[in-house]
This record gives sequence, C-alpha cells and structure tokens, in this order.
Amino acid sequence: MINKSNLLALRDRARKLGLFGLVAQWDELGALPWVAELIEIEENQRQKRSLERRIKHAKLGRFKPMVDFDWNWPKQIDRSAIDELFSLGFLGDGSNAILLGPNGVGKTMLLRNLAHQTLLRGFTVRCTTASDMLADLAAQDSPSALARRLSRYCLPKLLCVDEVGYLSYNNRYADLFFEVVSRRYNAQASIVISTNKPFAEWSEVFPHAACVVTLVDRLIHHAEILTIEGDSYRLKEARERSSKRSRRHVHEPQSPVPP
Repeated sequence: MINKSNLLALRDRARKLGLFGLVAQWDELGALPWVAELIEIEENQRQKRSLERRIKHAKLGRFKPMVDFDWNWPKQIDRSAIDELFSLGFLGDGSNAILLGPNGVGKTMLLRNLAHQTLLRGFTVRCTTASDMLADLAAQDSPSALARRLSRYCLPKLLCVDEVGYLSYNNRYADLFFEVVSRRYNAQASIVISTNKPFAEWSEVFPHAACVVTLVDRLIHHAEILTIEGDSYRLKEARERSSKRSRRHVHEPQSPVPP
C-alpha cells in the first residue's frame, strides 16, 4: 500500500511527464500497482531519448575512454585537479578550464571525456575545434544567420573548444571568437579549452587583433589552468607499432627463391 505522501510525489511525477489524463483520474487510478511502474518506464525512456539527443547535438566524435588514459606518461599532470574538474563543480558558477600543453599529451582525450561526463549528468554540451567553430560562424552570410548560429555555441551549458593555437586567424575570426567568449562570460556559462599555446603567445594565434587582451582576460577571469607537460603519447604509440612490425618481419619465414 502506497502512503499519502508517496502518492502525492507520484502524482507530481506524472504531471511533469504530461500524463494529464492519468492525473485527472488520480483518485481512482493513482494507488494501482501498475501506475508507479508505468511512470518509471516513461521517465527512463525520456531520459534515454534526451541523452541520445544531447549526444547527437554535442558533436563529440570518437574518443578513448578515461580508463585508457596513461597517467604515468605525462611528465607533469595534476591528477587531483583533473579529478576535481570531472566532478563538474565548475559548471555551477560558470567557471572555465584551460588544458594547456604540447601536442599529443592527452588534452583532447580529457576534453572529450569531460564533455561526455557532462552529458551523462543531464547537461547540454557543444564540442568543436576552434577552426571548425570559427569557419562555421564566418560562413554565415547575414546578421540574422550569424545570430542564429552563435546560439549553437552560446546556449549549451558547456562549450568545449579543442585545438586553440594550432592555426592562426585573421581579425574577423578573432572578433567571432571574442563574441562567443563574451556572451558566455556574461551568461556565466562555462568553456573548456585545449591549447598548445600559453596565453602570452595568443597574439600569434590572432595576430593584429585588438581584442586579444580582453579575450584572454575574460577566459581566465574565472578559470582553472591545468598544465600538462610531456612527450607526445601518439608518437610513442606510433613508434611501438613500428617496432612490432619490424620484429614481426624479422621472425616471419622467408619465401623460397624460385630456381
């Protein structure tokens, strides 16, 4: 037998699901055993569909899970700070996170896993590279089209921008990046960025752009900067694959030379 307080909570869940026919006949149906099961099934299905939609819109792409991250490979990494980042507390006050380090030390892997964890926790995410985002925005041919496209990067709870610093951009692209950062800064919406350039070198990323100083200031005003140092893990893997192929060829039997 369901008590009165549990029945009221169950009715509220049915109302949130929009099961208004059921709510209208709650006095007759609410205590029936199948009602709670029906509501739970509907909630689970909606959560599943919601996650599928958010993953689709996030544009995560393929990535290795964190279980495959080799914490012993980087020469410097603050694992406790990374773990704290994955608790997602920074989303509450709109703080940012900057993953700074050379190519191949796992910045993209961390960024995409962080985006995935955010999705699993029920939040909206947009994941992109700097070049893709800026090219997308610059391609809009009218102010109204640009305004609509900006919402793609400004409305999600978390925006993840990978590979800042790998290319240099003109003033138009710098202005667009500044617009995204400023809108999210004013809305207290978090950004996670991976970059191979310290901020002192961002004038090389956006040469001659007047907004660089203000752009950096707004990014780091409420930000955790996580520095990773080390050699490229991808290069390590490539060398290991090459070594395995070489050993395999050495031990393979040679085909007899025809007479």
